[in-house]
Amino acid sequence: MFTGLVTDVGEVLAVEPRGEGLQRLKVACIYDRDTIVDGASIAHAGVCMTVVAAGIEGNRTWYAVDAAAETLRLTTVGRWRKGQRINLERPLKVGDELGGHIVQGHVDGIASLITREDLTDMARLVFRVPEDLAPFIAVKGSVALDGVSLTVNEVDGDTFSVLIIPHTLAVTTIGALKAGDEVNIEVDMMARYAARLMEAKPAPMR
Repeated sequence: MFTGLVTDVGEVLAVEPRGEGLQRLKVACIYDRDTIVDGASIAHAGVCMTVVAAGIEGNRTWYAVDAAAETLRLTTVGRWRKGQRINLERPLKVGDELGGHIVQGHVDGIASLITREDLTDMARLVFRVPEDLAPFIAVKGSVALDGVSLTVNEVDGDTFSVLIIPHTLAVTTIGALKAGDEVNIEVDMMARYAARLMEAKPAPMR
């Protein structure tokens, strides 16, 4: 479980295709090597993946994760190459402050940036989502874009806008986005469950 508050921007050091449709990623980060153990979960641009190895090269910590075929199909992970910068977040601990919103690290799909408007003290970004995800996005609701917890500003059909403050632009990869770029999107968990409950609602008795 995560909060959508990025704690580092990592760098992909290597991408190695593996058997069975797997892809192994080697990622550099600022985290203390001693705190990263095999089996640990880390969110990568919103995608929760499991650490399978870790070490230190030079003065940087590195670790490796395996991306499964389903992850490569549904997210942007399959397009990552050496040098790719990615938002990272360690999992929430009991007692930690929930500063963003509850994020599972289970990406629902890919959103495309349509327009970016740089304002005096923030940026307005408009995204388009797959039609099946549009019903889960509401004004003042939450979304995670590349692992960043954001509040929806406006919604129009399958598009929505968010306002990005300077701090977020500076400390995440959101600041480098331009029109045409794609990001991983996870809709609000509560919206998913609400929709499922409505589907399962029994028909009224006649």
